[in-house]
Amino acid sequence: MSRRGGAPLLRTVGLVRTYGRGDLAVQALRGIDLEIDHGEYVAIMGASGGGKSSLMNVLGCLDRPTSGRYEIDGRDVATLDDDELATLRNRTIGFVFQSFNLLPRTSALENVELPLLYGDTPRAEQRPRAMEALARVGLAGREWSTPSQLSGGQQQRVAIARALVGRPSLLLADEPTGNLDTTTSDEIMDVLDGLHREGMTIVLVTHEPDVAWRAERIVVLRDGLVASDQRRPPGAVPPGSAPAAEAAPEPSR
Repeated sequence: MSRRGGAPLLRTVGLVRTYGRGDLAVQALRGIDLEIDHGEYVAIMGASGGGKSSLMNVLGCLDRPTSGRYEIDGRDVATLDDDELATLRNRTIGFVFQSFNLLPRTSALENVELPLLYGDTPRAEQRPRAMEALARVGLAGREWSTPSQLSGGQQQRVAIARALVGRPSLLLADEPTGNLDTTTSDEIMDVLDGLHREGMTIVLVTHEPDVAWRAERIVVLRDGLVASDQRRPPGAVPPGSAPAAEAAPEPSR
């Protein structure tokens, strides 16, 4: 049972992901138990090699766990075939990446339309929905600009619009501000904050405490395990912006 009642949107039980075999095997995830409710805003932090990317790949159905259980809306992902996984990714999950992953010679509008070409959205609806998604992230009027004509922050807004165009219930963002300066990072986080206020579930990976502090819950991974899982106190400010008594809570032990 989730904190908010009913089944959680995401649930992992004893999640293990091992790469390689024998003496060369590396256990990236070593038994992750995690629940994320509908509408939550969760930041995942931890040192490099702690398992953040491996966990995000599993949560996004881009990779399968070696053992353990992963459920989305109560459905065991292990029971889905490749076509069912592709449909789940297309309809339920939106992805935002650090490197934007935009087609360089293609307009913002065409980049955003791309996921709809692989789904069952009627052709007549595809362009209006892409236009709507770009307007939602503040890029109305820049539909025909190519990535080279846009700033880094605008390119990331295009990437967010592309993630939203399929109307997913879950947004996974992997270091969405990693290639951006502080001011532009704040603008991108304002977009994500707004999406959360509209009810979207957001899970983001970040190395930056001030970015993580935008979320309502912070999960810290260490050596493939959950080292801490804490809700941000209401009204709290990022570490370094407050007296020591108001700084980030110590990880639970």
